Amino acid sequence: MKTISSVVEQYIKKKPFLQSALAQGIINLTSLSRIVKPEIEEELGKEIRNGAIVMSLKRLSDDLEFRATHKIIKVLKNIGEITVRSSLTDYTFLASDHILAQQAKLLEEINANQDVFYTSSRGVNEINIVISNVMDDTVERLFAAEKCTQKAEELSSITVKLPAENVSVPGIYYFIFQRLAWEGIVLYEVISTTNEFTILVNDAQVDIAFKTIKDLKML
Repeated sequence: MKTISSVVEQYIKKKPFLQSALAQGIINLTSLSRIVKPEIEEELGKEIRNGAIVMSLKRLSDDLEFRATHKIIKVLKNIGEITVRSSLTDYTFLASDHILAQQAKLLEEINANQDVFYTSSRGVNEINIVISNVMDDTVERLFAAEKCTQKAEELSSITVKLPAENVSVPGIYYFIFQRLAWEGIVLYEVISTTNEFTILVNDAQVDIAFKTIKDLKML
């Protein structure tokens, strides 16, 4: 049998940003109850009082605050070093039969300069290369025969080292990216390994992005 509490919880779970805001106590529950009331009544098939919804939201917010943030905040407080690299270029090429051979040649040239930032990822139909802009001429020479669908310049990367337990706690990346979204940060790329992730942002936004991630350690 459906209850007001169960229907309200299902409604909130379908809206991640609302769920997080509710857990942080930054939403007026009375105003929210008026907004969700029509859908809750339709789901239950009867009229209900705003007060009943407010009570359900209050219980849910208390529960969410513990469940959704307790373990996440524990991980974020243990974030390791945060490394920033600037003057990067982001290339996207269509995948081809010979593009990997060109990447191998690029790696040979990068090995001669250990200060060069380089990362690459491959999807089903395209290959992405992020590299220090001092290598732009090299990339464009080696990949001249490839189809470049996008080139973005004046970018910076922020690499974050996460504690090992990040792989066992759901919501870590959502929590971080939500904060960046709230600050209006545009992510050009997201590259991750098991215990690290790197975001690529415009040079103009790197300072606020860095501060947003650093402040997570102070939650």
